[in-house]
Amino acid sequence: MDLTVIKGSINYINDCEEALVNSELGERYFSEKGSARKTLEEGFSKGEIFVAIDRDNNCLGFVWVILSGIFHSFPYIHIIAVNRENRGQGIGKILLKFVEDIHCSKYSKIFLLVGDFNPNAKRLYERIGYSEICEIPNLYRNGITECLMMKSRIV
Repeated sequence: MDLTVIKGSINYINDCEEALVNSELGERYFSEKGSARKTLEEGFSKGEIFVAIDRDNNCLGFVWVILSGIFHSFPYIHIIAVNRENRGQGIGKILLKFVEDIHCSKYSKIFLLVGDFNPNAKRLYERIGYSEICEIPNLYRNGITECLMMKSRIV
């Protein structure tokens, strides 16, 4: 797939919002109308969102990474979402590779959370080298356990 990952701009908010609200994560955490948009506005204003675009400049997905998000020392992948019609094409892996190899290359560790409602995402993260550190029950919502995952890198 011919994609480019670029720093996101507010121009991509509609596509990012659609990808997010139509995802497992969005269904659990962004079901209130406008909440995903408000959250994404914050990420764009901080310059922390990167988008995957095709040759026609269509946004197919995004990743939000906070560089000093864990312990004020390590990058934290806050949100990653791919448009429903483009899932299963490796776009998520491309976004993660961008974060790991290009954007966060000087860090020895990268972290993310994945909810217990999303076992497919957890399996993907494990396949590409993330390890479970711990489970955190009821972190954001009662009844949902988040799994903190880490990938160690040689810098």
